[in-house]
Amino acid sequence: MTTRTLTCIGCPLGCTLNVSLEDGRVVSVIGNTCKKGDDYAHKECVHPARTVTGTVRISGGKLPVCSVKTAQEVPKEKIFEVAAAFARLETVAPVFIGDVLLHDVAGTGVDVIATRNVAEKTAQGGKNG
Repeated sequence: MTTRTLTCIGCPLGCTLNVSLEDGRVVSVIGNTCKKGDDYAHKECVHPARTVTGTVRISGGKLPVCSVKTAQEVPKEKIFEVAAAFARLETVAPVFIGDVLLHDVAGTGVDVIATRNVAEKTAQGGKNG
């Protein structure tokens, strides 16, 4: 049996969790003050996943980049592949919050979406997106 100590991020309390594992399964969780702690411990120890944020290049926009995120969490082991996909991606303005800029990033089945509006650069120019 192995033990892991985690700080729960399920709610603002930040409980210290002591998780006992056996054969890759969570056997017990001690230290949580709510159900979210138990849920977090199981997920984090068995199948950790994260929402990944970053920026992508925009051509023809009032801004050179647009902030993006994965629409859902991706497996933790795919984070670097997702970040590399962000670095390779370039899209054309205009871009609107919620636009899907890349489908199935790094083979995860998760889309990459814009989290900022970026308007097209006009003949007069302008600096705000």
